[in-house]
Amino acid sequence: MPFVLYLLGLAVFAQGTSEFMLSGLLPDIARDLNVSLSAAGALTSAFAVGMVIGAPLLALLSLRWPRRRALLAFLVTFLLVHVLGAVTPGYGVLLATRVVAALANAGFLAVALTTATSMVAPDAKGRATSVLLGGTTMACVAGVPAGALLGELWGWRSAFWAVALVSVPAVLAIRWSVPAGPAARSVAGGPRAGAELRALRSPRLVVLLLLGALVNGATFCAFTYLAPLVTEVTGLRAGWVPALLALFGLGSFAGVSLAGRLADASPLRLLALGGPALLAGWIATALTAGNPVAVPVLLFVQAALSFAVGSTLVSQVLYAATGAPTLGGGFATAALNVGAALGPWCGGAALTAGLGYRSPLWVSALLTALALVLGGLALVTRRGPVTAPRRAARPSRTDDSAPRPAAAGDEPADGRRGR
Repeated sequence: MPFVLYLLGLAVFAQGTSEFMLSGLLPDIARDLNVSLSAAGALTSAFAVGMVIGAPLLALLSLRWPRRRALLAFLVTFLLVHVLGAVTPGYGVLLATRVVAALANAGFLAVALTTATSMVAPDAKGRATSVLLGGTTMACVAGVPAGALLGELWGWRSAFWAVALVSVPAVLAIRWSVPAGPAARSVAGGPRAGAELRALRSPRLVVLLLLGALVNGATFCAFTYLAPLVTEVTGLRAGWVPALLALFGLGSFAGVSLAGRLADASPLRLLALGGPALLAGWIATALTAGNPVAVPVLLFVQAALSFAVGSTLVSQVLYAATGAPTLGGGFATAALNVGAALGPWCGGAALTAGLGYRSPLWVSALLTALALVLGGLALVTRRGPVTAPRRAARPSRTDDSAPRPAAAGDEPADGRRGR
Protein backbone atom coordinates (compact mmCIF):
# COMPACT_ATOMS: atom_id res chain seq x y z
CA MET A 1 0.00 0.00 0.00
CA PRO A 2 1.30 3.51 -0.82
CA PHE A 3 2.51 5.23 2.33
CA VAL A 4 0.28 8.23 1.66
CA LEU A 5 -2.76 6.03 2.34
CA TYR A 6 -1.59 5.59 5.92
CA LEU A 7 -1.29 9.36 6.27
CA LEU A 8 -4.82 9.71 4.91
CA GLY A 9 -5.77 7.15 7.55
CA LEU A 10 -4.09 9.43 10.10
CA ALA A 11 -6.43 12.23 9.04
CA VAL A 12 -9.42 9.88 9.42
CA PHE A 13 -8.06 8.96 12.87
CA ALA A 14 -8.01 12.65 13.85
CA GLN A 15 -11.54 13.13 12.52
CA GLY A 16 -12.86 10.04 14.29
CA THR A 17 -11.22 11.17 17.51
CA SER A 18 -12.87 14.56 17.19
CA GLU A 19 -16.28 12.98 16.62
CA PHE A 20 -16.14 10.62 19.59
CA MET A 21 -13.85 12.29 22.16
CA LEU A 22 -16.48 14.55 23.71
CA SER A 23 -17.91 11.59 25.64
CA GLY A 24 -14.96 11.93 28.04
CA LEU A 25 -14.93 15.74 28.07
CA LEU A 26 -18.55 16.71 28.63
CA PRO A 27 -18.43 17.43 32.39
CA ASP A 28 -15.33 19.63 31.94
CA ILE A 29 -16.87 21.51 28.99
CA ALA A 30 -20.13 22.05 30.86
CA ARG A 31 -18.30 23.50 33.89
CA ASP A 32 -15.93 25.68 31.86
CA LEU A 33 -18.59 27.17 29.60
CA ASN A 34 -21.26 27.31 32.33
CA VAL A 35 -23.84 25.22 30.46
CA SER A 36 -25.85 22.13 31.40
CA LEU A 37 -24.59 18.62 30.79
CA SER A 38 -27.32 18.05 28.20
CA ALA A 39 -26.27 21.24 26.37
CA ALA A 40 -22.70 19.96 26.30
CA GLY A 41 -24.02 16.66 24.94
CA ALA A 42 -25.64 18.60 22.10
CA LEU A 43 -22.12 19.24 20.78
CA THR A 44 -21.99 15.56 19.82
CA SER A 45 -25.38 15.85 18.15
CA ALA A 46 -24.22 18.95 16.27
CA PHE A 47 -21.29 17.03 14.78
CA ALA A 48 -23.59 14.20 13.79
CA VAL A 49 -26.03 16.64 12.14
CA GLY A 50 -23.18 18.09 10.12
CA MET A 51 -22.22 14.60 8.99
CA VAL A 52 -25.83 13.82 8.06
CA ILE A 53 -26.03 16.90 5.87
CA GLY A 54 -22.52 16.66 4.51
CA ALA A 55 -22.24 12.94 3.69
CA PRO A 56 -24.68 12.75 0.75
CA LEU A 57 -24.39 16.38 -0.36
CA LEU A 58 -20.61 16.65 -0.46
CA ALA A 59 -20.28 13.13 -1.89
CA LEU A 60 -21.70 14.70 -5.06
CA LEU A 61 -20.37 18.25 -4.89
CA SER A 62 -16.77 17.27 -4.13
CA LEU A 63 -16.63 15.22 -7.32
CA ARG A 64 -16.58 18.51 -9.24
CA TRP A 65 -13.16 19.42 -7.80
CA PRO A 66 -9.66 18.03 -8.38
CA ARG A 67 -9.01 15.50 -5.62
CA ARG A 68 -5.94 17.08 -4.04
CA ARG A 69 -7.58 20.50 -3.86
CA ALA A 70 -10.73 19.04 -2.32
CA LEU A 71 -8.81 17.00 0.27
CA LEU A 72 -6.71 20.00 1.27
CA ALA A 73 -9.72 22.30 1.48
CA PHE A 74 -11.67 19.93 3.71
CA LEU A 75 -8.76 18.98 5.96
CA VAL A 76 -7.44 22.53 6.43
CA THR A 77 -10.96 23.68 7.28
CA PHE A 78 -11.24 20.83 9.79
CA LEU A 79 -7.90 21.82 11.35
CA LEU A 80 -8.70 25.52 11.61
CA VAL A 81 -12.11 25.10 13.23
CA HIS A 82 -10.49 22.94 15.93
CA VAL A 83 -8.05 25.74 16.65
CA LEU A 84 -11.01 28.11 16.88
CA GLY A 85 -12.86 25.68 19.16
CA ALA A 86 -9.81 25.42 21.41
CA VAL A 87 -9.62 29.18 22.01
CA THR A 88 -13.27 30.23 22.04
CA PRO A 89 -14.74 31.35 25.37
CA GLY A 90 -18.34 30.86 24.21
CA TYR A 91 -20.61 27.85 23.83
CA GLY A 92 -22.28 29.19 20.67
CA VAL A 93 -19.01 29.45 18.75
CA LEU A 94 -17.96 25.98 19.90
CA LEU A 95 -21.29 24.58 18.70
CA ALA A 96 -20.81 26.21 15.29
CA THR A 97 -17.30 24.81 14.96
CA ARG A 98 -18.65 21.30 15.56
CA VAL A 99 -21.05 21.63 12.63
CA VAL A 100 -18.39 23.02 10.29
CA ALA A 101 -15.89 20.34 11.36
CA ALA A 102 -18.46 17.64 10.61
CA LEU A 103 -19.17 19.05 7.14
CA ALA A 104 -15.43 19.08 6.43
CA ASN A 105 -15.11 15.55 7.79
CA ALA A 106 -17.91 14.26 5.55
CA GLY A 107 -16.43 15.90 2.46
CA PHE A 108 -12.94 14.61 3.24
CA LEU A 109 -14.15 11.02 3.63
CA ALA A 110 -16.05 11.15 0.34
CA VAL A 111 -12.97 12.27 -1.60
CA ALA A 112 -10.44 10.20 0.37
CA LEU A 113 -12.25 6.94 -0.38
CA THR A 114 -12.15 7.67 -4.11
CA THR A 115 -8.53 8.79 -3.92
CA ALA A 116 -7.38 5.75 -1.95
CA THR A 117 -8.92 3.24 -4.34
CA SER A 118 -7.53 5.09 -7.38
CA MET A 119 -3.95 4.89 -6.09
CA VAL A 120 -3.80 1.09 -5.90
CA ALA A 121 -4.30 -1.83 -8.26
CA PRO A 122 -7.91 -2.63 -9.22
CA ASP A 123 -7.87 -5.78 -7.09
CA ALA A 124 -6.59 -3.95 -3.97
CA LYS A 125 -9.49 -1.56 -3.38
CA GLY A 126 -10.70 -3.44 -0.33
CA ARG A 127 -7.32 -3.27 1.38
CA ALA A 128 -6.97 0.42 0.53
CA THR A 129 -10.37 1.15 2.02
CA SER A 130 -9.55 -0.84 5.17
CA VAL A 131 -6.34 1.15 5.66
CA LEU A 132 -8.29 4.39 5.40
CA LEU A 133 -11.24 3.45 7.58
CA GLY A 134 -8.98 1.74 10.10
CA GLY A 135 -8.40 5.25 11.39
CA THR A 136 -11.95 5.34 12.76
CA THR A 137 -11.49 2.15 14.77
CA MET A 138 -8.15 3.37 16.08
CA ALA A 139 -9.87 6.57 17.15
CA CYS A 140 -12.14 4.51 19.41
CA VAL A 141 -9.24 2.43 20.76
CA ALA A 142 -6.62 5.14 21.28
CA GLY A 143 -7.78 8.60 20.22
CA VAL A 144 -10.84 8.91 22.44
CA PRO A 145 -9.19 7.75 25.69
CA ALA A 146 -6.13 9.87 24.87
CA GLY A 147 -8.42 12.88 24.45
CA ALA A 148 -10.08 12.12 27.77
CA LEU A 149 -6.66 11.81 29.43
CA LEU A 150 -5.52 15.13 27.98
CA GLY A 151 -8.75 16.70 29.22
CA GLU A 152 -8.13 15.30 32.69
CA LEU A 153 -4.54 16.62 32.78
CA TRP A 154 -4.75 19.96 30.99
CA GLY A 155 -8.43 20.67 30.31
CA TRP A 156 -10.74 19.89 27.41
CA ARG A 157 -9.17 22.52 25.15
CA SER A 158 -5.93 20.53 24.99
CA ALA A 159 -7.79 17.70 23.26
CA PHE A 160 -8.91 20.10 20.51
CA TRP A 161 -5.33 21.32 20.07
CA ALA A 162 -4.17 17.69 19.81
CA VAL A 163 -6.66 16.93 17.01
CA ALA A 164 -5.43 19.97 15.07
CA LEU A 165 -1.81 18.95 15.59
CA VAL A 166 -2.38 15.36 14.42
CA SER A 167 -3.99 16.71 11.22
CA VAL A 168 -0.85 18.64 10.19
CA PRO A 169 1.19 15.66 8.85
CA ALA A 170 -1.78 14.59 6.73
CA VAL A 171 -2.07 18.10 5.25
CA LEU A 172 1.61 18.02 4.26
CA ALA A 173 1.32 14.50 2.85
CA ILE A 174 -1.69 15.43 0.71
CA ARG A 175 0.09 18.55 -0.58
CA TRP A 176 3.16 16.65 -1.73
CA SER A 177 2.03 13.06 -2.35
CA VAL A 178 -1.54 13.00 -3.65
CA PRO A 179 -1.89 13.57 -7.41
CA ALA A 180 -4.22 16.39 -8.34
CA GLY A 181 -6.56 14.03 -10.17
CA PRO A 182 -9.39 14.92 -12.51
CA ALA A 183 -12.70 16.51 -11.63
CA ALA A 184 -15.53 14.03 -12.21
CA ARG A 185 -18.27 16.47 -13.16
CA SER A 186 -20.04 13.87 -15.27
CA VAL A 187 -20.45 11.68 -12.19
CA ALA A 188 -21.62 14.45 -9.92
CA GLY A 189 -24.60 15.74 -11.83
CA GLY A 190 -27.22 15.01 -14.42
CA PRO A 191 -29.03 11.76 -15.07
CA ARG A 192 -26.74 9.48 -13.07
CA ALA A 193 -27.35 11.39 -9.82
CA GLY A 194 -31.09 11.35 -10.47
CA ALA A 195 -31.08 7.64 -11.19
CA GLU A 196 -29.18 6.92 -7.99
CA LEU A 197 -31.60 8.99 -5.93
CA ARG A 198 -34.49 7.02 -7.41
CA ALA A 199 -32.71 3.75 -6.58
CA LEU A 200 -32.51 4.82 -2.94
CA ARG A 201 -36.32 4.67 -2.66
CA SER A 202 -36.23 0.87 -2.36
CA PRO A 203 -38.34 -0.18 0.67
CA ARG A 204 -35.71 -2.68 1.76
CA LEU A 205 -33.01 -0.03 1.62
CA VAL A 206 -35.13 2.44 3.59
CA VAL A 207 -35.71 -0.16 6.32
CA LEU A 208 -31.99 -0.92 6.51
CA LEU A 209 -31.17 2.77 6.86
CA LEU A 210 -33.74 3.16 9.65
CA LEU A 211 -32.36 0.14 11.49
CA GLY A 212 -28.83 1.54 11.22
CA ALA A 213 -29.96 4.89 12.61
CA LEU A 214 -31.73 3.29 15.59
CA VAL A 215 -28.88 0.94 16.50
CA ASN A 216 -26.28 3.70 16.21
CA GLY A 217 -28.53 6.02 18.18
CA ALA A 218 -28.59 3.50 21.03
CA THR A 219 -24.80 3.21 20.90
CA PHE A 220 -24.14 6.94 21.01
CA CYS A 221 -26.80 7.63 23.60
CA ALA A 222 -24.93 5.46 26.12
CA PHE A 223 -21.44 6.38 24.88
CA THR A 224 -21.96 10.15 25.05
CA TYR A 225 -22.95 10.10 28.73
CA LEU A 226 -20.52 7.40 29.82
CA ALA A 227 -18.32 9.74 31.89
CA PRO A 228 -21.05 10.96 34.29
CA LEU A 229 -22.46 7.42 34.55
CA VAL A 230 -19.08 6.04 35.62
CA THR A 231 -18.32 8.78 38.13
CA GLU A 232 -21.79 9.41 39.57
CA VAL A 233 -23.41 5.95 39.50
CA THR A 234 -20.63 3.37 39.29
CA GLY A 235 -18.62 5.35 41.84
CA LEU A 236 -15.29 5.25 40.02
CA ARG A 237 -12.91 8.18 39.99
CA ALA A 238 -12.66 10.42 36.91
CA GLY A 239 -9.26 8.90 36.16
CA TRP A 240 -11.01 5.64 35.23
CA VAL A 241 -12.93 7.27 32.38
CA PRO A 242 -10.09 7.08 29.77
CA ALA A 243 -9.53 3.41 30.60
CA LEU A 244 -13.20 2.56 30.16
CA LEU A 245 -13.34 4.52 26.91
CA ALA A 246 -10.35 2.50 25.68
CA LEU A 247 -12.16 -0.68 26.72
CA PHE A 248 -15.20 0.45 24.74
CA GLY A 249 -12.89 1.06 21.76
CA LEU A 250 -11.42 -2.43 22.03
CA GLY A 251 -14.92 -3.83 22.09
CA SER A 252 -15.80 -1.89 18.95
CA PHE A 253 -12.72 -3.28 17.21
CA ALA A 254 -13.73 -6.80 18.21
CA GLY A 255 -17.25 -6.20 16.91
CA VAL A 256 -16.08 -4.87 13.54
CA SER A 257 -13.72 -7.85 13.22
CA LEU A 258 -16.57 -10.25 13.98
CA ALA A 259 -18.85 -8.60 11.45
CA GLY A 260 -16.11 -8.73 8.84
CA ARG A 261 -15.97 -12.52 9.19
CA LEU A 262 -19.70 -13.22 9.38
CA ALA A 263 -21.68 -10.40 7.77
CA ASP A 264 -21.30 -11.58 4.18
CA ALA A 265 -22.04 -15.25 4.81
CA SER A 266 -24.66 -15.12 7.60
CA PRO A 267 -26.09 -11.61 8.00
CA LEU A 268 -29.55 -12.72 9.06
CA ARG A 269 -28.19 -15.06 11.71
CA LEU A 270 -25.83 -12.40 13.06
CA LEU A 271 -28.62 -9.84 13.35
CA ALA A 272 -31.16 -12.33 14.68
CA LEU A 273 -28.79 -13.24 17.52
CA GLY A 274 -27.00 -9.92 17.96
CA GLY A 275 -30.07 -7.68 18.06
CA PRO A 276 -31.82 -9.33 21.04
CA ALA A 277 -28.45 -9.76 22.80
CA LEU A 278 -27.83 -6.04 22.35
CA LEU A 279 -31.20 -5.19 23.91
CA ALA A 280 -30.59 -7.54 26.84
CA GLY A 281 -27.14 -6.02 27.33
CA TRP A 282 -28.42 -2.43 27.58
CA ILE A 283 -31.00 -3.52 30.13
CA ALA A 284 -28.37 -5.42 32.12
CA THR A 285 -26.01 -2.43 32.03
CA ALA A 286 -28.72 -0.10 33.33
CA LEU A 287 -29.61 -2.50 36.16
CA THR A 288 -26.00 -3.11 37.23
CA ALA A 289 -24.58 0.38 36.58
CA GLY A 290 -23.65 0.72 40.25
CA ASN A 291 -21.41 -2.36 40.16
CA PRO A 292 -17.77 -1.44 39.34
CA VAL A 293 -17.01 -5.02 38.26
CA ALA A 294 -19.98 -5.57 35.97
CA VAL A 295 -19.84 -2.22 34.19
CA PRO A 296 -16.44 -2.67 32.43
CA VAL A 297 -17.41 -6.16 31.26
CA LEU A 298 -20.77 -5.04 29.93
CA LEU A 299 -19.30 -1.97 28.23
CA PHE A 300 -16.90 -4.18 26.28
CA VAL A 301 -19.67 -6.60 25.32
CA GLN A 302 -22.08 -3.83 24.33
CA ALA A 303 -19.45 -2.10 22.20
CA ALA A 304 -18.72 -5.37 20.40
CA LEU A 305 -22.40 -6.12 19.81
CA SER A 306 -23.22 -2.56 18.74
CA PHE A 307 -20.47 -2.37 16.15
CA ALA A 308 -21.03 -5.93 14.92
CA VAL A 309 -24.73 -5.27 14.33
CA GLY A 310 -24.10 -1.77 12.95
CA SER A 311 -21.36 -2.93 10.56
CA THR A 312 -23.57 -5.74 9.28
CA LEU A 313 -26.38 -3.29 8.56
CA VAL A 314 -23.96 -1.05 6.63
CA SER A 315 -22.76 -3.98 4.52
CA GLN A 316 -26.37 -4.88 3.76
CA VAL A 317 -27.05 -1.31 2.66
CA LEU A 318 -24.22 -1.68 0.15
CA TYR A 319 -25.74 -4.91 -1.16
CA ALA A 320 -29.17 -3.31 -1.42
CA ALA A 321 -27.90 -0.10 -3.06
CA THR A 322 -26.50 -1.66 -6.23
CA GLY A 323 -28.36 0.96 -8.25
CA ALA A 324 -26.76 3.80 -6.30
CA PRO A 325 -23.00 3.11 -6.15
CA THR A 326 -22.09 6.75 -5.51
CA LEU A 327 -24.77 7.66 -2.98
CA GLY A 328 -25.32 4.31 -1.22
CA GLY A 329 -22.32 4.73 1.05
CA GLY A 330 -23.11 8.40 1.60
CA PHE A 331 -26.65 7.66 2.73
CA ALA A 332 -25.42 4.83 4.95
CA THR A 333 -23.06 7.31 6.61
CA ALA A 334 -25.88 9.82 6.92
CA ALA A 335 -28.19 7.24 8.53
CA LEU A 336 -25.56 6.29 11.10
CA ASN A 337 -25.09 9.93 11.96
CA VAL A 338 -28.84 10.48 12.26
CA GLY A 339 -28.55 7.94 15.04
CA ALA A 340 -25.47 9.67 16.44
CA ALA A 341 -27.53 12.88 16.66
CA LEU A 342 -30.76 11.26 17.86
CA GLY A 343 -29.16 9.20 20.62
CA PRO A 344 -27.40 11.98 22.56
CA TRP A 345 -30.43 14.25 22.15
CA CYS A 346 -32.76 11.63 23.62
CA GLY A 347 -30.30 10.86 26.41
CA GLY A 348 -29.91 14.55 27.19
CA ALA A 349 -33.69 14.96 27.28
CA ALA A 350 -33.93 12.13 29.80
CA LEU A 351 -31.26 13.76 31.97
CA THR A 352 -32.96 17.16 31.74
CA ALA A 353 -36.24 15.53 32.83
CA GLY A 354 -34.49 14.42 36.04
CA LEU A 355 -34.58 10.69 35.29
CA GLY A 356 -31.04 10.15 36.55
CA TYR A 357 -27.69 9.17 35.10
CA ARG A 358 -28.88 5.67 34.25
CA SER A 359 -31.62 7.03 32.00
CA PRO A 360 -29.47 7.19 28.81
CA LEU A 361 -28.98 3.43 29.13
CA TRP A 362 -32.74 2.90 29.27
CA VAL A 363 -33.11 5.14 26.21
CA SER A 364 -30.53 2.95 24.44
CA ALA A 365 -32.60 -0.10 25.32
CA LEU A 366 -35.74 1.58 23.96
CA LEU A 367 -34.09 2.52 20.65
CA THR A 368 -32.78 -1.04 20.25
CA ALA A 369 -36.24 -2.44 20.98
CA LEU A 370 -37.71 -0.17 18.28
CA ALA A 371 -35.13 -1.49 15.81
CA LEU A 372 -36.07 -5.09 16.66
CA VAL A 373 -39.78 -4.34 16.18
CA LEU A 374 -39.14 -2.59 12.86
CA GLY A 375 -36.94 -5.42 11.62
CA GLY A 376 -39.51 -8.00 12.64
CA LEU A 377 -42.35 -6.14 10.91
CA ALA A 378 -40.25 -5.83 7.74
CA LEU A 379 -39.69 -9.58 7.69
CA VAL A 380 -43.35 -10.36 8.33
CA THR A 381 -44.46 -8.07 5.48
CA ARG A 382 -41.94 -9.74 3.13
CA ARG A 383 -39.74 -6.70 2.92
CA GLY A 384 -36.99 -8.61 4.63
CA PRO A 385 -34.41 -5.99 5.56
CA VAL A 386 -31.64 -8.54 5.58
CA THR A 387 -30.97 -11.42 3.26
CA ALA A 388 -27.82 -13.36 2.69
CA PRO A 389 -26.20 -12.07 -0.49
CA ARG A 390 -26.67 -14.35 -3.46
CA ARG A 391 -23.43 -16.10 -4.18
CA ALA A 392 -22.17 -16.37 -7.72
CA ALA A 393 -19.86 -19.13 -8.87
CA ARG A 394 -16.73 -18.72 -6.85
CA PRO A 395 -13.77 -17.62 -8.97
CA SER A 396 -10.36 -19.08 -8.29
CA ARG A 397 -8.34 -16.95 -5.94
CA THR A 398 -4.74 -16.94 -4.97
CA ASP A 399 -5.30 -15.31 -1.62
CA ASP A 400 -7.47 -16.03 1.38
CA SER A 401 -9.45 -12.81 1.45
CA ALA A 402 -13.23 -13.10 1.84
CA PRO A 403 -15.82 -11.87 -0.65
CA ARG A 404 -16.91 -8.31 -0.05
CA PRO A 405 -19.73 -6.02 -1.17
CA ALA A 406 -19.01 -3.98 -4.27
CA ALA A 407 -17.50 -0.65 -3.30
CA ALA A 408 -18.92 2.62 -4.57
CA GLY A 409 -17.66 3.10 -8.08
CA ASP A 410 -16.96 -0.59 -8.81
CA GLU A 411 -18.44 -1.76 -12.08
CA PRO A 412 -20.06 -5.22 -11.91
CA ALA A 413 -19.06 -7.77 -14.47
CA ASP A 414 -21.58 -10.32 -15.76
CA GLY A 415 -23.89 -9.46 -12.86
CA ARG A 416 -21.39 -10.60 -10.24
CA ARG A 417 -19.48 -8.61 -7.67
CA GLY A 418 -15.84 -8.87 -8.56
CA ARG A 419 -12.73 -8.52 -6.54
